Amino acid sequence: MSENLDKSNINEAGKSKSSDSEQGLEDAVEVSDEALQKKIKSGSPSTQRVQRPHSSPPRFVTVEELLETAKGVTNMALAHEIVINGDFQIKPVELPEDSLEKRVKDIVHKAFWDCLSVQLSEVPPTYDRAIKLVGEIKETLLSFLLPGHTRLRNQITEVLDLDLIKQEAENGALDISKLAEFIIGMMGTLCAPVRDEEVKKLKDIKEIVPLFRAIFSALDLMKVDMANFAVSSIRPHLMQQSIEYERKQFQEFLEKQPNSLDFVTQWLQEATDDLMSQKYKNALPAAGGAAGSGDGPQLDPVAVQNYAYLKLLKWDHLHRPFPETVLMDHSRFQEFQLQLEQLTVLGAVLLVTFSMAAPGIASRADFAEKLKMIVKILLTDMHLPSFHLEDALTAVGEKVCLEVSSCLSLCGLSPLTTDKEAVLKGQIQAVASPDNPIRRIVDSRILTFLDAYLASSHQKPSPIAPGGLGPIQKELEEVAVKFVRLVNYNKMVFSPYYDAILSKTLARS
Repeated sequence: MSENLDKSNINEAGKSKSSDSEQGLEDAVEVSDEALQKKIKSGSPSTQRVQRPHSSPPRFVTVEELLETAKGVTNMALAHEIVINGDFQIKPVELPEDSLEKRVKDIVHKAFWDCLSVQLSEVPPTYDRAIKLVGEIKETLLSFLLPGHTRLRNQITEVLDLDLIKQEAENGALDISKLAEFIIGMMGTLCAPVRDEEVKKLKDIKEIVPLFRAIFSALDLMKVDMANFAVSSIRPHLMQQSIEYERKQFQEFLEKQPNSLDFVTQWLQEATDDLMSQKYKNALPAAGGAAGSGDGPQLDPVAVQNYAYLKLLKWDHLHRPFPETVLMDHSRFQEFQLQLEQLTVLGAVLLVTFSMAAPGIASRADFAEKLKMIVKILLTDMHLPSFHLEDALTAVGEKVCLEVSSCLSLCGLSPLTTDKEAVLKGQIQAVASPDNPIRRIVDSRILTFLDAYLASSHQKPSPIAPGGLGPIQKELEEVAVKFVRLVNYNKMVFSPYYDAILSKTLARS
């Protein structure tokens, strides 16, 4: 099956409780996706106009419908990110130093704190703004509490009673320092251990305005911690419900945009056509002529789906739109594609090297691991547009020859001759071409391994890497596990749509 991926030219062989927390989740999804997109060499949108398959007539929608749909897609993407990305975390938003947004924010904040400082410096002091800040702090502290924190809730409500505080201010009996001391103590009780040092430092600030500023900065970090705690807490429950939730959200989107499965249909149709062509070719008698009697070869829908997912690892992201049902994971599939491209080159270089080296060299696990790490380091920036594979492989060839000769000498064997070095360097340099036979073999075997991993994803033990891929088996399995987990989740969410499309597609084949 994987060889057909090469032969059929798959467009080339070689993504708390408070409203603050919800907003933070959405921001984090965007930021993390942005960071990943920077690593994608060919991830920019196409400059050519893409022709959508004509399976559904266009439908005009109102602005209200569009906004409602956008909100649904955002919520679906957010839930998807939490479930799929086990390392998903919210991080504090840091604006660029020279950005207009940061300058405006700094100016507004400075004006606010300056105004507070002026009010507190009056004789007698004016506490209007300070009391509002205490009210905000009170609400934030209460938002950190769990249902069982009754004693803490009563303490906060009693000490930070805004009506009582206003009366004290009117009678000149308000002690802001005492309130700040209580607030800092409560923050120390509620904060995560990682924030203990920052909360402790608040006790050293004696001036009221700088202290309030520092308190709010620390509370912002505590909000992030609480949101991350909420994410980790709901993930197991979300995992159970997210499949139905995503499917429901997509169905609502599909009802508003009936043509939202056009590219999926095209994608599955291409996979069917590729496999059908291969099966008919394999069904022909060895001597040629007509195929055997009876019905034509039948395709397994699961095999078609697996093959279609493999096609996504050879996708032309620059010129082809991604299928709608995998669009939320577009950047992840691009990342898989880049990782596998690097593994293909790495595997080809090691295969060439160990084929030419003495048998004793190839069997030394320590040397094989050392050589692999050296080549990996030299190919680290392969995903960058500025990376030149030919130049990198020239450096790889030089380093490989040095390491092989050194290892041969340590083993008491003769080092590589000048002619053998030249041949080895030339073969390593040739790996730069996607049409290089060794590179194509490694690429085909990697796809075969991934196909076997997909087919046996619920079975133990896992498939063994095909011959020649032993040195990169560990890295290949790491990619395979993530790839299969993503594919299986996508299948569970969208299988009703895939089954409906394939039932029609296979019936016509």
